[in-house]
Amino acid sequence: MKHVKMGLGLLVAAMAGCAVRLHEAVPQGVSRTLRGDILVIERSIRGTAAQDGPRGGELRVKTPEREVPLPLKHTDVKAQVTILVGSVTVTQQYHNPFAERIEAVYVFPLPENAAVRDFVMTIGERKIRGIIREREEAQRIYHEARRQGYAASLLTQDRPNIFTQAVANIEPGKQIDVSIRYFHTLKVAEGEVEFWFPTVVGPRFNPAGYAGGVPVSYVRPDEISGNDIALEVDVDAGVPIRRLESPSHVVRVERPGPTRAKVTLSANDRIPNKDFVLRWRVADDAVRAALAAFREEHGGYFMLVVQPPASLADIPPQPREMVFVLDCSGSMEGEPLATAKRALERCLRRLGPDDTFQVIRFSDAASAMGDRPIPATPENVRRAIRYVEGLQSEGGTMMEYGIRAALDFPADPGRYRIVSFMTDGYIGNDREILGLVKARLGQARVFSFGIGSSVNRYLLEGMARVGRGVAAFVGLDESSERAVDELYERVERPALSDIRIDWGGMEVEDVCPSPLPDLFVGRPVVMFGRFKGRRCVTVRVSGTVGGARREFAVEVDLDAPALRHEALGCLWARAKIEDLCEEGCEEEAAGRVKRLALEYGLVSEFTSFVAVDSSERTAGEHGTRVVQPALMPKGVKYETTVGERRP
Repeated sequence: MKHVKMGLGLLVAAMAGCAVRLHEAVPQGVSRTLRGDILVIERSIRGTAAQDGPRGGELRVKTPEREVPLPLKHTDVKAQVTILVGSVTVTQQYHNPFAERIEAVYVFPLPENAAVRDFVMTIGERKIRGIIREREEAQRIYHEARRQGYAASLLTQDRPNIFTQAVANIEPGKQIDVSIRYFHTLKVAEGEVEFWFPTVVGPRFNPAGYAGGVPVSYVRPDEISGNDIALEVDVDAGVPIRRLESPSHVVRVERPGPTRAKVTLSANDRIPNKDFVLRWRVADDAVRAALAAFREEHGGYFMLVVQPPASLADIPPQPREMVFVLDCSGSMEGEPLATAKRALERCLRRLGPDDTFQVIRFSDAASAMGDRPIPATPENVRRAIRYVEGLQSEGGTMMEYGIRAALDFPADPGRYRIVSFMTDGYIGNDREILGLVKARLGQARVFSFGIGSSVNRYLLEGMARVGRGVAAFVGLDESSERAVDELYERVERPALSDIRIDWGGMEVEDVCPSPLPDLFVGRPVVMFGRFKGRRCVTVRVSGTVGGARREFAVEVDLDAPALRHEALGCLWARAKIEDLCEEGCEEEAAGRVKRLALEYGLVSEFTSFVAVDSSERTAGEHGTRVVQPALMPKGVKYETTVGERRP
């Protein structure tokens, strides 16, 4: 796979008649600068304590009609899906209506498994393709270009699902387009495939003393954002599509063939304040096992999708110890907490007579319904439902307390412990929480349950992965009952654990994820790896269930033309990077991540894209830093998250 060479670009349209609005008094630690007709409000990024909120410079103007945050004007998303691999191009359009140059800064989300490998800056007729460099080197190139007056762009990864884009020296009256291309794999459950695109980074809570938060600015409730989003998805499922729908948005669907669909976002549903979700159902046996393979200069790469046989559903479930952990922090106030309560109530009603359970709530602290799990008698279930109904949201998201309360008490050796976290995942210390789950898991399984319109999927998918469980998500416009029932289908049946794979003649190495997760009925596992073998082989998957070993075979053809996909090399590298980072990203792992990202041209924690238009210097004496504010996620209250922390 060749390196991506060169840079990124932007255009900006003029906007006349703008008058500056001086906001209310600026608190300590915040500076104001009036440059011509531009008011800049800048905070020092101290934000680690619970009371500190998203930080950053910010510029706003007021037209005669409404207040308009700047500079992002429009986002255009075009996606192509081939079986289970998505290729997505995101183009962000900025404009500068002012009389001097600006530097635009924007924090935005992408899927947590996105392999970002292309970055293009367009200025007028000029297109500059980004180059991948070590993060510090890319920043030096960008800052020097900015100092000298050249238009330049920098893309950095703050989390696997959060990125920051900076664009320097945007000239007055110009428009700039920034295009990012990434590949990712889609999720599958019960024969249903899901394409997901996030549009907004939810407000993150950072514990006191934590210095790794990502600063984000948000539009106030009395303001109207001028930016919108257009989205188009072309689906080639490879097999007939039985049903296709979006539970999150209004869409227009065209069906050019039984295996194809073209989905376009409605012009009346383009506010970027919630995740876009598209699901389609295919034939039940179509995703039981599938392999895609690709050969290139680096060797052969494969993606194998394996689902355990349905016969596992016939094995009686063993007694369970169910621990429900509910996020009651400020970001959950209103619709999210109400949705979570409905989901938890249904979970409680589904408990069996041989189960025990416990309910834990957390925000600034954690507390439980009792000091130990209790039998799931009708009386105890009714008492738990009353306890849940009385819970309210307040305070910060100290998830560490919820994890310790759920995993630190002694396990019952005669029961299968299932811990279900119900949360939006709005925290900044993601990696620390994943490390805590891994360290304290024991023999438990973690089933994360994302509640809300724009949840932190990186955290929730990660908790399920290191917790050897699965993740489920329910939007505020969806039925929580359906999501709970689907999750319980996994919980109520034993998993195929202690997975071992005989790769036959594939000559496989570097399989990700490692270790392999448990296999649950209806939840295929996606694996990536490298191979040297050829032609048809038989892959045998075995594991333990109910105290006995089970085995099933998957026939694969490594040279089948229909299964080839050029993205497999970078998808494998992205999966390998995540495996290495879960080891802690110490010096040795960090070095391996850096080498992989540079070799495959990927953005990572240690590598960034940078683009410089060296053809000409921009005019003007100085530029003003402008941080693009985001919309609050739908259903999340500004007042209980960031409202009191803003000037």
